[in-house]
Amino acid sequence: MSERLLAKYSGSVPRYTSYPTAPHFHTGVNCDIYSQWLSKLDTGSNLSLYLHIPYCDRLCWFCACHTKQTLRYDPITTYLAALRLEIAAVGAKVPKGAKVTAIHFGGGSPTMLKPEDMKDLMACLRASFNVAADAEISVEMDPNDLDEARYDALAAIGLTRASLGVQDFDPTVQKAINRIQTFEQTKSVVDAVRARGVGSVNCDVLYGLPHQTLEGVGRTLSDILSLSPDRVALFGYAHVPWMKKHQTMIPESALPDIGERFRQNNFASQLLIEAGYQEIGIDHFAKPSDSMAVAARTGRLRRNFQGYTTDSADALIGLGASSISQLPQGYVQNMPATGEYQRMVEDEGMAAVRGVELSEDDRMRAYVIERLMCDFGFDFMPLLANFPAGAHALISEARAFARSNPDDICRVGNASFTITPEGRPFTRTIAAVFDRYLESGRGRHSIAV
Repeated sequence: MSERLLAKYSGSVPRYTSYPTAPHFHTGVNCDIYSQWLSKLDTGSNLSLYLHIPYCDRLCWFCACHTKQTLRYDPITTYLAALRLEIAAVGAKVPKGAKVTAIHFGGGSPTMLKPEDMKDLMACLRASFNVAADAEISVEMDPNDLDEARYDALAAIGLTRASLGVQDFDPTVQKAINRIQTFEQTKSVVDAVRARGVGSVNCDVLYGLPHQTLEGVGRTLSDILSLSPDRVALFGYAHVPWMKKHQTMIPESALPDIGERFRQNNFASQLLIEAGYQEIGIDHFAKPSDSMAVAARTGRLRRNFQGYTTDSADALIGLGASSISQLPQGYVQNMPATGEYQRMVEDEGMAAVRGVELSEDDRMRAYVIERLMCDFGFDFMPLLANFPAGAHALISEARAFARSNPDDICRVGNASFTITPEGRPFTRTIAAVFDRYLESGRGRHSIAV
């Protein structure tokens, strides 16, 4: 890839886990509106739940999540009491016939929870929602938190997918990002969850970290592949110190430049493909038999706030501080500050503070951007069938962009718009062409490659 193309198309753009993106949410969407939207869910809806645990016992300097460090468990106990109140309040507003088909525990570090709290939280969910017997239950895990009692508790709540953050096994890189985690620790988690019947393991790996090299990336991927994970997420480190002040602990002089980031990404991707993994979207890989790979091959891959997913639920309900819900009417975000979140829940049962109600144009562009992120293109016929009022104008936008672009990163035909193989590294940049909000927003974003 030429330096010219990298410089031209690797600007700062959103990750497009939603459209409109979070910087465009506003305070006009509150608890009252959220309550109305929940009550209007269809009785036969399938639901997905996301629970946010915003605590860690150490602060990783690369992290851009809503979380805080604590070495005491008391704040977590207080937070869980509020979370249970919110679960009960939200569950009471959802039609009884709606069924929960997936539950995801994210953070922060959900595995910081005591075993009894893990089981109590799941019992609260089952008491408040109609949770399917075969619901997929996934948990983000920090190997430093885990012990036999926690493994047993995870098995007891029905864990089906373990997601492990690895980042990089190189000690120099780990020290620079304050994330000390050995390969042996990671392997012990994989072995323990598999011994308890967990059928799917995901590992997150980062490129673009301080002091990272091609050789180090290769060693980390070799170690990861020895664990035979079902999925691997290969993310570019998002350096956003204006938003996450702890990232200022990472010296910018130690970060690879855009060309080196691109080489690290290509190298890691090639290692995974050579090992038999199917490339999915812009940053995921899976064994060909995995449900995500099957979804990608059959055009059923989706994208939400957790990234790429096979989750086809009608609504995603976020629970906990900063969590975002995705409902048929639009998006709703909870209060991010944990103390204020707890106060709101104690007073009102809910903590929605902002969001956006989708217009028909929003829905159309959200569809197009999701298809670009998942399939690297979109067909015109479904667009015309589902959005007759605006589809012709959007197709004209697609034609104009493709024809004015001299770099062959995308092409347009009579029936479709397609991102070329040369353009796939810049998929986020191409998706941004269809984002009507981008120029008017105040949000700052990470680079696109």
